[in-house]
Amino acid sequence: MQLYDTTTFECSKLITQHYSTSFTLGIKTLHKKFHLPIYAIYGFVRYADEIVDTFHEHDKKTLLERFKADTYLAIEEKISLNPVLHSFQMVVNQYHIERELIEAFLHSMEMDLYETAYDDSSYQEYIYGSAEVVGLMCLRVFCEGEDAQYKALREPARSLGAAFQKVNFLRDIRSDYKERGRTYFPEVDFNRFTVEDKKMIEADIQKDFDHAYTGIVQLPKSARLGVYLAYVYYLKLFERIKKMPPQTILHQRVRVPDNRKMALLVQSYFKNMLGYV
Repeated sequence: MQLYDTTTFECSKLITQHYSTSFTLGIKTLHKKFHLPIYAIYGFVRYADEIVDTFHEHDKKTLLERFKADTYLAIEEKISLNPVLHSFQMVVNQYHIERELIEAFLHSMEMDLYETAYDDSSYQEYIYGSAEVVGLMCLRVFCEGEDAQYKALREPARSLGAAFQKVNFLRDIRSDYKERGRTYFPEVDFNRFTVEDKKMIEADIQKDFDHAYTGIVQLPKSARLGVYLAYVYYLKLFERIKKMPPQTILHQRVRVPDNRKMALLVQSYFKNMLGYV
């Protein structure tokens, strides 16, 4: 059984490495004890997201319903023949990740099957389920059963997840709006996307980043550098987006080059070592 457990975690690790160099880099800077649990969480959320964003030639609704049912069954029975769900259920059961967080995440995935334009209420609901709860799942792992610490860091962790997701929305406007017909930001018409619209969105994101930082500095040392690196990477991506006019980000996907990511890693490492984080 140990061999099977290890193999399923390695599957989630492989998924993370193939889908996101940024998160892989961030995970490597966490304490080694957190590597496999965070890979397992990433593998779970990535595969659910793939269902709604990629499998267009299949019945996505049925696939997602099956994935959802298999998820809860894996958690209840503490085993799954799906390696992603098996590694995820081990993390859920070991770190006591609340079912409410999983339900909120899967609900947001369901929203992507139907929603094309979001009002303020559904936007907040989607942000919570698609991003904030993922941060809370990771926080459960980082706090290792310390409920007081988890409660103290819960709101900044939500802000960090929200900031990441909103930056993703800005970065991916072209694919979300033009290819999938989704408009996440309430009351924004991307046919007439103005400088004022962009600045309003950016001010909201900056508030999330500022609040998130207050929690990062309070994280256990074993988790702080990895989370800080993800924060710094997204902040750099956000800064690049802020410098661009609205029409540019409508037609161009912004990214941080790999060599710049490595530079950010080195800078973040020394800041953390010197106690500046």
